[in-house]
Amino acid sequence: MARGPIGIIANPASGKDIRRLVAHASVFDNQEKVNIIRRTVLGAVAAGCDEFLYLHDGHALVLNAIDGLDADATFTEVETPGTASALDSERAAARMREAGAAVIVTLGGDGTNRAVARGWEDAPLVAISTGTNNVFPRMVEGTVAGAAAGLVASGKLALADAARQCKLVRVEVEGERDDLALIDAVLLDEPFVGARAIWTTRVLRTMVLTRADPAAVGMSAVGGLLHTLTDADDGGLVVQVGPGGGTVVAPIAPGLFEPVPIAEVRSLAWGERVEVAGPGILALDGERERRLLRGQRAWLRVERSGPWVVDVARTMRLAACRGLFRFEAGGVDDAN
Repeated sequence: MARGPIGIIANPASGKDIRRLVAHASVFDNQEKVNIIRRTVLGAVAAGCDEFLYLHDGHALVLNAIDGLDADATFTEVETPGTASALDSERAAARMREAGAAVIVTLGGDGTNRAVARGWEDAPLVAISTGTNNVFPRMVEGTVAGAAAGLVASGKLALADAARQCKLVRVEVEGERDDLALIDAVLLDEPFVGARAIWTTRVLRTMVLTRADPAAVGMSAVGGLLHTLTDADDGGLVVQVGPGGGTVVAPIAPGLFEPVPIAEVRSLAWGERVEVAGPGILALDGERERRLLRGQRAWLRVERSGPWVVDVARTMRLAACRGLFRFEAGGVDDAN
């Protein structure tokens, strides 16, 4: 059983992108994130963890959450560049790995968790959704999410019992550094990055998905309404956008359904590479990230080498079955 501190990486920018203007996405304000962090810490302490590492963001989400908190625990800030960008989450994850973190709790969307995976590719995660088109993290009560993280961090449950390693898209770019996506890597017919979020289907060209979920919103929904693929399934899915194969109408943002012309849909075997070429923009987990110059190539393949994601419900059921929150009469004080 691995023991170690819990890392906390909360993104103050999640839940606030352009899709609040062009679609009908909700705003996830920072005060609610503070409340979630507070409940997460209390849940983790109740489960037996008393040591935390955290990313200090420009809005001081964690510091505000623990201010005046009645919890016998220590909190240590990890060093980051302080860029107020995804780089801070990436570097924080790397520092938490070096410091021996047993699990990281994230508050954000698909993009936040992608940044964490860039810093620690197979990080053990409890991913709490506070973003927009979320497929990777889940909506879960912070109290219970914290308890699940605490059970792993305190060594009461093995990570292998509580979590499963997820898939990712490995992205190789000709002449440049590699990259990754947790849910989708999409080539867009655009010359510039511009607004990061994808909110129109007119620019879609090639999609490589680790999950295709008809109950999701975003690129995963496009694939899911054509061919369902879960994270537990082997391999990935390739969708070529264009004329010739009909049209699917999919929710690409909250409240926004758009027609997508489909040229081809096919399954992708483990390690099978899909080649794309510029000019265009590579969007990774719903955000425009990498520009491909004319003729510049990139290769996309699906692997199961991503983060170990804690299944909160399964973890709490295991805790109940093993009596991890039960004590003999008069024994609760001793347990704390």
